[in-house]
Amino acid sequence: MLEQINEWDRELFVYLNSLGIESYDAFWIFVTDFKHWIPLYLFLFILFFVSFPWKKAMLISMFLILSFVATMGFTFLVKTMSLRLRPNNQPELRDLIRILQEPTNYSFFSGHASASFVASTFVVLWFKKKHAWIYLIYAWPVLFVMSRIYVGVHFPSDLLVGALVGILFAHIFYRLSLLAATKIYKIDGNKR
Repeated sequence: MLEQINEWDRELFVYLNSLGIESYDAFWIFVTDFKHWIPLYLFLFILFFVSFPWKKAMLISMFLILSFVATMGFTFLVKTMSLRLRPNNQPELRDLIRILQEPTNYSFFSGHASASFVASTFVVLWFKKKHAWIYLIYAWPVLFVMSRIYVGVHFPSDLLVGALVGILFAHIFYRLSLLAATKIYKIDGNKR
């Protein structure tokens, strides 16, 4: 059964990767680079301080950073245990796919997916009652994970599992931040 799922995963990856158009390569390479999203990260931190009292904004920011660090640590641990080669490093796929990047570390599961979904979900959970537009932030992780297939470095299952892990960690750290807000700073965590 696992072999069949892996085969479907490879076939879907090859199909999606083959949809790439050379004239869009620069766009996807730009999108897949973490550093190009720094303005968005800064905007989110500023939004915390504009939307909440200073103490609460500091606490929420700290938990956002903790959620990111914990998610990336867990991602690294799983990658070192699973040892799944990236598509660009699999000899049987190299002639079938477009490769725009060639990382040598492991594939399962995607750190881009887990990191972007933990940050986005955490932010959405805090702002969903304050700003209806906040759900638009999910455009970031969706583009981010799509870029990983486009550049040839992740299978769809890597991205799906990474996204789910990010969402799970975001919910855990959101609950912890609510608890900390009520216990440490005597802030009503339910009042946004």
